[in-house]
Amino acid sequence: MYNGPRTTNKTMFDLSGKVAIVTGGGSGIGEAICHALARQGAQVCILDVNLEQAQRVRADIEAGEGRATVFRCDVGDQQAVEAVFSQIHQHHGSIDILVNNAGIAHIGTVETTTEEDMDRVFRVNVKGVYNGMKMVAPYMKAQGGGSIVNLASTVSTVGIPNRFAYSMSKGAVMTMTFSMATDYLNDNIRCNCVAPARVHTPFVDGYLKQHYPGREQEMFDQLSKTQPIGRMGRPEEIATLVLYLASDESSFITGANIPIDGGFLTLHP
Repeated sequence: MYNGPRTTNKTMFDLSGKVAIVTGGGSGIGEAICHALARQGAQVCILDVNLEQAQRVRADIEAGEGRATVFRCDVGDQQAVEAVFSQIHQHHGSIDILVNNAGIAHIGTVETTTEEDMDRVFRVNVKGVYNGMKMVAPYMKAQGGGSIVNLASTVSTVGIPNRFAYSMSKGAVMTMTFSMATDYLNDNIRCNCVAPARVHTPFVDGYLKQHYPGREQEMFDQLSKTQPIGRMGRPEEIATLVLYLASDESSFITGANIPIDGGFLTLHP
């Protein structure tokens, strides 16, 4: 029976005292996630292969939003992930939040996707998520719980042209999320994933510049209109959903794949 609202002095989405790891936190969606978690009080550990970009994000955060540390880490290298996670845990005493955001894109059909392409995408997008969850699970079990958020995609559940390897990887992210959530229910470890559609990141700008020189704005407008809402998402919008899933306010959610797609999955003509 509902007995009315509970009174509390807790700030909504308060992450004070919590330690969060964000992979691929040096740019794009990952950068926005780092800022969102830091603003709510988390100690953010930024993992990225590009140390310079990660250092820039840390400097921006520490200029006024909160606290952050930087670690160069190739998420596809299990020994490297194990070493970094161990270092973070030894220093901070806990790992409360893991956001598996690091990922790479690939464009091509099964015929144009080489074995090297497939291995490269799998290594980062699938094995990288596996490595993160494998290394954080013992820490979260020992401390009594935690929240894992994985970055999946709308292509986890629907097909779009020329995304053979990428779709494979994001489908795997979604099903690994379901398995992790199931296996660790009794350990109070929640695991969810978010499924963005097209988001305006530096990758999109680079892709258009490379493939459509001189027509960047035209093609940007075309891609934007493929979302029923009429535009691409913003990294900050994805970060806000991740913040919710990382926080105690989402304590009744686990094993979910949540679209954030401008209506793409349900309203697409």
